[in-house]
Amino acid sequence: MWERFTGAARSVVRGAVAHADRAGSRTVGEPELLLALLDRRDTPAAAVLDGLGAPRTALAADLAADRRRGGVSAADAAALAGLGIDVDAVVARVEDAHGVGALAGGPTDGGRRAGRRAWTRHRFAPDARAALERALRIAAGRGERHIGDEHLLLALTVRSGPAGSVLAGHGVTHDAVVRVLGDASGGPDEELAFDHARITI
Repeated sequence: MWERFTGAARSVVRGAVAHADRAGSRTVGEPELLLALLDRRDTPAAAVLDGLGAPRTALAADLAADRRRGGVSAADAAALAGLGIDVDAVVARVEDAHGVGALAGGPTDGGRRAGRRAWTRHRFAPDARAALERALRIAAGRGERHIGDEHLLLALTVRSGPAGSVLAGHGVTHDAVVRVLGDASGGPDEELAFDHARITI
């Protein structure tokens, strides 16, 4: 599958690994994929984000806030508030007892590793692997023989995972992305074989 990725899409995957590394994590998830997409300029996905007026700084801040809440999205926090549960108060109490960012997860390996070879030690979380699979299916459904960063962006908007929820909160929905791309055909449902083999970067 990797050979079907465009240079921009490969840069997103590498950037996601770098974001995980900076956070002291060996695991790459949807949030890291989105952060890497937000870093891109002059690519199809960047053009879509710019076309939708997506505030990159606010999107990154929302991802950081979700991580600090242990993965609880702003929408979930609001729903819990309706039940009388103040997530921010819970986070504050946990951080008082265990330090700032305690729910965000921390280094699982003693801290950051340096160098390109360290990237091969990262694993892709199920949500990130599913996003890569959806990108493949979306590209095939659109009749395109490559997987670009625009397909990765579409894949993140298909479901309301951590990245999809943050994107939707800023108007970056699947329909909006498809509209900006100018092609309403295709989608994530086409049956296609996907090789779940380890991705080598």
